[in-house]
Formats: sequence, structure tokens, C-alpha cells
Amino acid sequence: MRVFNTINNKKGDDDYFDRLLSYFQSQFTERIIQMVPIRSSVIFLRTDKNNYVIKGYHTNSRLRLQEAFTATLKKEGFKKTYLFLTSPVKEQLFFEGTYFGCMEYIPPNRNVFSFHTHKNRQEGIDLLEQFHQTTATFESRYRTLLPKGHLIEKWKERLNVFSNNMPYIGYFINEPFLSEMLSWAKWSLEGMGKKRIFFQKESSVILHGDVAHHNFLRDTGGQLNLIDFDLISIGPASFDYLQYANRILPFIDWSFERLESLKQIRKYLHEEAFLFALAYPADIFREWNRTIREKSYTDHTKYKQLMDLSIRQFYARKKFIDHLKTLVD
Repeated sequence: MRVFNTINNKKGDDDYFDRLLSYFQSQFTERIIQMVPIRSSVIFLRTDKNNYVIKGYHTNSRLRLQEAFTATLKKEGFKKTYLFLTSPVKEQLFFEGTYFGCMEYIPPNRNVFSFHTHKNRQEGIDLLEQFHQTTATFESRYRTLLPKGHLIEKWKERLNVFSNNMPYIGYFINEPFLSEMLSWAKWSLEGMGKKRIFFQKESSVILHGDVAHHNFLRDTGGQLNLIDFDLISIGPASFDYLQYANRILPFIDWSFERLESLKQIRKYLHEEAFLFALAYPADIFREWNRTIREKSYTDHTKYKQLMDLSIRQFYARKKFIDHLKTLVD
């Protein structure tokens, strides 16, 4: 038996994973051959019959919600994702305070999905649109189970945390850059507040909430799948498209014209509320807030990526935001 017992996890000691392996061996109906930690609370498991992904949750209710949601997605016609499985295990998996769900394993393509090509960017947003079209048919059933997406309030809080972190961030970024970033955020939030009726009148769907490239998984057959629904909420589809735009803009050199080439986003580019929202530096604030919280600025690779996002792309981003301002003035 070949077992890997290293993981970036607060419980990530060998003793814990030896105990966890023993527990899984007692609960699975199939013989476990390999256990490989993927990331925090996510484990690849190979048995003598199948491959699985095991994911941990702090509460049973969160696990049950994910099980129900993915089952509903499949039942309503969205096939490009995984299901939770109960057949390989004898009973509910619960070990040392964590509830574990057993998911279908999607074998990954050797060509990892990224936002570098227009083809991938279009394929990703097409899949996201299919997801929205499907969830629109059953979001009413989940209104009491999922939080409401409040983007303006969420971004105000993110700005507040960033502002409080500025004494630390100031060691890495000069003040004029920080002032400009704050001005972008304040201009964006003020405009979104004035035009918030646009978001309120848009039909609700279930939002994915984390449309990063690593949540689009191409399988060995070439099909693109959407995964990881931990941040689902109820809200207008434009909230996911705003996040998608923010994720891909660095890959298209902050070009408004290239952003316009995606038909799902193009239809929003005449809406002032959406243009105001595009100016908000969500990525900069998110990554700096996380870095300060986790004290990961000593990680050279992460620090380089953060400075690239904040400084190297600064003038391209500024030009993009200046263009947005001419469109709404």
C-alpha cells in the first residue's frame, strides 16, 4: 500500500493521517490502496475498485447541503460536475470533529484549464451560463437554505479590512498607489449604490461564488466541468460574471475590447451599475487581506504574484478604469 501523509492542513501531521487512514479502512466497503492529500480537507482516495475524492466539512448540515445541491444540479440537467456517493461507505463518515463526504472522482486532463486563451475563457463562461440557466429553475427551493448575495455590502467590508491593513501593506506598496486603489473602490461603491436597482431587478439564480480557474476542471475526455460549490448563494447572474471578468482581466491586459468579446459580459457593458462594479479592485483587496491574515508575505512565490497583481498591472488597470469613468460620466 502506498500512502502519502503530507498536506497543508492545520491537522497535517503524520499521526493524524495514519489515524484517518485507519478510520477510512474500517468504513469503506472497498480496500483502500492509496490516500493522497490534495489540499486542506480534500483527499484523493484510490481503492481496489474506484477512485474517489473525500472532502471534509465542519458541520453535517454543510455536507448535507452540498449533497442535496449537487444531486439537484444533476437531476435538473447540469451533468458537468460530480455527485456525492454513499454506496462505498458503511455509514456517515465522521472523524475527530470533521464530517466527510465521498465524491465522484473526475480524472483530470493533462492540459490544465486556465484563462490564458480566448477559447478557454469563452468555454468557461459558457459553462457558467449553463449553470445559471439550470439553477434558475430551482433557486426558489433553496432560498431558505442559502444566503443572499450582497455584493455591495461584501465589498464595503473588504475595503474596510484593506484600509485597516494599510499600515502593514504600506511596507510593501508606496502610498500613492494605495491612495489610487482606495479611490477606485470608493468611486465604484458609490456608483453601485446609486445604481443598485439594476442588480435588484435582475432575476435570481444560484451563484457559484468562486469562479477561479481551479474550479473549472477539464476531464480526460475533454469535457469541462464546474466544481466546488462551497460559496453558493442566491443572487443575480451578473455577480458571478463580475467576478469572472475580474479573474480574466489580467490575462487580457485589462482590455475593454477583449472583455467585450465575451457575449455573456457584452450585454452588461451598457449598464452603468456593471461598469461601476468593474472598477472595484476585488482581487487586490482579497489577496492582500488574505496575505496579512495568514502572514504569508514571507512566501517568495506568493509575494511575487501579489506584487505583479498590485504594481506591475497597475497602469494597465488604471487605463481600464479611466475608460470606465468616461463611459459613465
